[in-house]
Amino acid sequence: MELLDLSGRKGLIVGIANADSLAWSAAQHFAGAGAELAITYYNDKAKAFVAPLAEQLAAPLLLPCDVMVSGQLEQVFDSMRERWGRLDFVFHSIASARKEDLHGRLIDCPGDGFAEAMLVSCHSFIRMARLAEPLMSEGGSLTTLSYYGAEKVVEHYNVMGPVKAALEASVRYLAHELGPRNIRVNAISAGPVRTRAASGIKHFDELLDEAARKAPQRRVVEAREVGRVALLLASTYASAITGEVVHVDGGYHIEGMVFH
Repeated sequence: MELLDLSGRKGLIVGIANADSLAWSAAQHFAGAGAELAITYYNDKAKAFVAPLAEQLAAPLLLPCDVMVSGQLEQVFDSMRERWGRLDFVFHSIASARKEDLHGRLIDCPGDGFAEAMLVSCHSFIRMARLAEPLMSEGGSLTTLSYYGAEKVVEHYNVMGPVKAALEASVRYLAHELGPRNIRVNAISAGPVRTRAASGIKHFDELLDEAARKAPQRRVVEAREVGRVALLLASTYASAITGEVVHVDGGYHIEGMVFH
């Protein structure tokens, strides 16, 4: 019997907010496959939710990581370097925009709000790739989370649409640049799942209903299904997959106009 095995692998998980987070599902699958994890939390308030989860997985590193705080992301990588001396995979699951920018029209988004959304949601992944590169001397995997709104207009997704499009383009360029070092870079375009981050999108229930109606599988995806694909991409089973945006959305992205 073939099994996905991450025994002895070291991984960084950024973006767990609570037990509903897609990053938490990914972390559970990584740990279940034998990986040792470093887990981050956004701030002290978030730590109260994340720390018990990290304890469940016996994660040896639980570290603060607000990518907008100078030096904090670098400290995360310094801690992994000191403890492990290497890193095998990164799972990036952070995205943010100011409420007024997320709820307002893209055309009305000011430059500083757009820049903040881009720095947190896209450039942080580029920074992590740069910091991970010297720790991945024997190769590795970098995975981020995207959404269909990067490809097509999704009502109420607003500023996050072009930001996620930039993230997907960054995946391709990073895959090109890091490929010679056997570092793979991919994105998972997940269908809508009820998470804390999703709660910030207006009319999210309508988005779920539309996904269930339109997707070929006639249902919404589950967090564990996203976590399983994250595990696959971190494993050697995906050794020739890089620069991809893997859709985990029940096939929603293939549909045009659907008549019932």
